Amino acid sequence: MQLCRLMSHEPEIFYEGLDFGEGPRWHNGRLWVSDFFRHEILSFTPTGDRRVERVLDDQPSGLGWLPSGELLVVAMTSRQVRRIDADGSEQLHADLAHIAAGDCNDMVVDGVGNAYVGNFGTGGRADLALVRPDGSTAVAAADLHFPNGSAITPDGATLIVGESMGRRYSAFPIHDDGSLGERRVWAEVPGMAPDGCALDADGAIWMADAIGAGGCHRVTEGGEIAATVVASQPVFACALGGPERRTLYLVTAPSHGEEVCAGKGLGRIETVEVDVSGAGWP
Repeated sequence: MQLCRLMSHEPEIFYEGLDFGEGPRWHNGRLWVSDFFRHEILSFTPTGDRRVERVLDDQPSGLGWLPSGELLVVAMTSRQVRRIDADGSEQLHADLAHIAAGDCNDMVVDGVGNAYVGNFGTGGRADLALVRPDGSTAVAAADLHFPNGSAITPDGATLIVGESMGRRYSAFPIHDDGSLGERRVWAEVPGMAPDGCALDADGAIWMADAIGAGGCHRVTEGGEIAATVVASQPVFACALGGPERRTLYLVTAPSHGEEVCAGKGLGRIETVEVDVSGAGWP
């Protein structure tokens, strides 16, 4: 693994005006992001031109795509995964109320269309849901400590899940049917709370720290912090995108609280260039 260098040291403001952004994804040459409190799914060109892709009747969060091109989006309080078909119609892809003990949140979708969806759980304990391409569901992993940002390795063989209240990343082998094998600890990150994340080509994870003061950390397997970027305000999610997937997009806000963020437009997307490109999913 090479040492990741920051090609630019101070994050630049890419966009201002989100209430609270979540689930950034690089897809088909655009950055996509959910805005919780405006109920909007947005996309941006590399130069920052903005487009509203969808408005939901719920708070959107995790985003991903089926191999056939349909957009999947987590509807948080409904505890659902919705599907936006090619004609723009919105369908119920999966109901997760029987699995999710709290509002659903982040999601990663692999190359064959399996979606892994976290939720707030009860007292921080939650089951991770598997939604197969046909919309059928199962418990993928039980009793996680707030499963949040997740990544899948480029070979599709391993799911790495951030446990915000467990202060760690756990890894699971992915079986052919999308089910998961035995859990192992991928990295302990004491004093931090893993939130949205992005995997790079060296197998390290850029981790937004939900309880930090603006930090996004590059974590290697075993828990070494190999690099840190400090944004203008707390970082709640990140993505590696741009033409070579070497732009680290940081989704920031003053807080995650509705009373602080809703209707205020204080959320930002900030960027910094790195020299190890993104890999795998998301």
